Amino acid sequence: MKRKVILIVLDSVGIGALPDAAAYGDAGADTLGHILRNCNPQIPNLMRMGLANIDGASFPGAAEAPCASYARLREVSAGKDTTTGHWEIAGVHLPRPFPTFPNGFPEDFVKRFEQAVGRGTLGNKPASGTAILDELGEEHLRTGKLILYTSADSVFQLAANEEIVPLEELYRDCEIARSMLTGDLEVGRVIARPFVGTHAGAFRRTGGRRDFSAIPPETMCTLLERAGKTVYGIGKIEDIFCHRGITKSNHAAGNPACMEAMFAAMQEDFDGLLFVNLVDFDMLYGHRRDVQGYAAALEAFDAQLPRIQSLIQERDMLMITADHGCDPCHTGTDHTREHVPLLVWGAQIKPGVNLGTRDSYADISATVLDAFGLDNPLKGESFLSQIRA
Repeated sequence: MKRKVILIVLDSVGIGALPDAAAYGDAGADTLGHILRNCNPQIPNLMRMGLANIDGASFPGAAEAPCASYARLREVSAGKDTTTGHWEIAGVHLPRPFPTFPNGFPEDFVKRFEQAVGRGTLGNKPASGTAILDELGEEHLRTGKLILYTSADSVFQLAANEEIVPLEELYRDCEIARSMLTGDLEVGRVIARPFVGTHAGAFRRTGGRRDFSAIPPETMCTLLERAGKTVYGIGKIEDIFCHRGITKSNHAAGNPACMEAMFAAMQEDFDGLLFVNLVDFDMLYGHRRDVQGYAAALEAFDAQLPRIQSLIQERDMLMITADHGCDPCHTGTDHTREHVPLLVWGAQIKPGVNLGTRDSYADISATVLDAFGLDNPLKGESFLSQIRA
């Protein structure tokens, strides 16, 4: 019989610093705790599921009888970026973090890249994605040079105005960069950042963003695909996994569009995994330190939960989690090294089971594979037997 596992990643919604957070400069980080204490967003549906019941949750609201099972997950892999977090959710442990470039990329590499794409570059430094447009956007319009920048994350980002560099050319340039960034230069993601506008203050990034991730090893996605299951990615999932194991995709941009794409996919007839990333928590609010905006996005997601649950069929399982933190109340604009929450709900899932603090995000992958009756050659331990009704 068919079943769906709906796995929703609330990008960056961490739930408190990991034991090694100080080594990453993240001691005291607590994305959810700080937002809830500062803004008091109304998220009654998440609270009923057991969000505040999770071990170590620093905020009030624990439900007397949670309707979901719940856990806190530790990250084993070195790093705190999107790729690392999603790959661990999918059963992979990375022993070393992807490299970062706080002083920009090596000059000799940049020259080789410029020769390969036939355009010069501007910037080559860590920067805010919106601030660097105001700083270099007008020069880009005059010269046609690509705006190259990075951040505290392991990323190589290329920004270009869509009137100057067509999208397909920008994507091609990113693919060239991806093929060249190897060895000690192998960043987690190359990101295309198209924008529009004619002058500083009016530049605006568009929904044409595209991520080109490092090639993943075997994951739960490839195992599910091999077993004949559908792996349906929503949002940037296909990019994070370089399309490996993703059998169908809707590259929707932003939380509202991704939610609508998810609702449509939930009503399709398939047997497998619906893997959803909701990027706005991280991209629009965490990195920009917009606490009020983050709180409002949590409220918006919470308000959609009843609709999500109404589409869950008898054999389906809903899993809600995150991939790292990005505490807008913490120092800087970087991701934060945090535990992530996990809520599991469905007609065949026991309510109110406290799964404690799990040793890896990869326990999600192990449980998904278990739900489809597949062996797990990857990392993680299944908790399905503890929550199956």
